[in-house]
Amino acid sequence: MPPGSDALAGAVPENSLPPLALARWPQIRSATRDLLLWPIGSTEQHGPHLPLGTDTVIADELARATHRRFPGVGLAPALPLGASGEHADFPGTLSIGTQALTSVVVEFVRHASLRWSHVLIVNGHGGNASALRSAEDLLRSEGRSLTVWHAAGAGHRADAHAGYRETSLMLFLRPETIRMDLAAAGALEPLSELIEQMRAGGVTAVSPNGVLGDPTGATAQRGQEFFDEMADRLIGLVRTLRRMDGPTPDR
Repeated sequence: MPPGSDALAGAVPENSLPPLALARWPQIRSATRDLLLWPIGSTEQHGPHLPLGTDTVIADELARATHRRFPGVGLAPALPLGASGEHADFPGTLSIGTQALTSVVVEFVRHASLRWSHVLIVNGHGGNASALRSAEDLLRSEGRSLTVWHAAGAGHRADAHAGYRETSLMLFLRPETIRMDLAAAGALEPLSELIEQMRAGGVTAVSPNGVLGDPTGATAQRGQEFFDEMADRLIGLVRTLRRMDGPTPDR
């Protein structure tokens, strides 16, 4: 995690419950287990200048920043695959699709609910929204507590993918992975004006370089500001959920 983020001010230096991948089962048994964070992203093209794992990095870092603030909250390993069929024309994109992602989320939460009171998904990819909505409806009908928080889609409607916001975030979080010399504007119209073409022909139908927005003015400073604002909202949601006996609507 980059140093100096305002979202980490006052963070607990050593979390009493490590991320699950680094924890031992007796630590889990003795933990409060009131809430489990689960970041979900994607492996898909993000223009010629950003890495394929951009959505996963952002979701995972937001979940980690939040996890450090709450000693009793669990952190599951990030899921780096989602529903990315609209990016299939670009080499490197890997997608499991909406149906498979729905099934994965349902089975994950069914099992997690044996030990955890709430599951909070930190979603980094807008294309996952349909699967997460379906999974959430089914799981809630079963009496399980799942809340979905969308990091994706928080930007301007004409800056939807690999543009100013995501590039700034990655310049803050993973600057060594960025090729700003390759950054170039893509489709600049609002997403609402592009969505039908994208549904018919994928992202390449509207943007040959895969960018929806203009990344060329992005900076790490703006990325930190974006990150801190997002982390503050996620931290506030965790505080709310920990006071509740049930889930809240999507955020």
